Amino acid sequence: MSSHRLLLVEDDRSISEMVGPYLEKEGYDVSYAYDGYEAEEQFKQAKQAYDLVILDLMLPRKNGMEVLQTIRSVSLVPVLILSAKDGEVDKALGLGFGADDYLSKPFSLIELTARIKAAIRRANYTAQPIETPNAPVQHERLEFGGLVMNMDTYEVEREGVAIRLTSKEFGILKLLVTHPGKVFTKAQIYAAVWNDQYYGDENIINVHMRRLREKIERDPSAPQYIKTLWGIGYKLEVEQT
Repeated sequence: MSSHRLLLVEDDRSISEMVGPYLEKEGYDVSYAYDGYEAEEQFKQAKQAYDLVILDLMLPRKNGMEVLQTIRSVSLVPVLILSAKDGEVDKALGLGFGADDYLSKPFSLIELTARIKAAIRRANYTAQPIETPNAPVQHERLEFGGLVMNMDTYEVEREGVAIRLTSKEFGILKLLVTHPGKVFTKAQIYAAVWNDQYYGDENIINVHMRRLREKIERDPSAPQYIKTLWGIGYKLEVEQT
């Protein structure tokens, strides 16, 4: 049985009463909050750290976006968003807010459990670098059409100007840069960057791809680097001038 601790933040009691007991039967230790203020207080006062927070965005007293920012100011705990508003999800997944995943309402309990397991697994996975104290430090750099990526520092530049990317945005760009011209489906991108099974929720890829384009493209509506092949996926391509 799992010993992972979850904080379920949902003001709709019917949803809480459906989700909470189901997760408890799956072996999770579930705490409940029914508004934003209560969620922040429970998170701050918890004697044992939570392994994941399930957060509705439409909450009384304090909205979910404020709660997310409060959590991110003190913790990198995985946060799974529940929302019926795609616009709010866009913000939650964007730079500066830091949600890890989301589910649109209505959702299935089986998929919710799968997302929880995947998020906790990713959070607990840490790659250990090989230490060679006497060897000179080598910073691997990838260059493509004016883009420069430093694989060690996660720094990206376009024509000498620094660009701040989230880890997922960096992962998507790295995947495309290391395979120029290769077309990747959304399922392939999710599997490679999120290191998990793709459940067909396209908005996660769409949000990250849009924000990545906004950062690296001069004109995101007419991208130079990341091209869309409608109905298929994405590829990296530099137009010849």
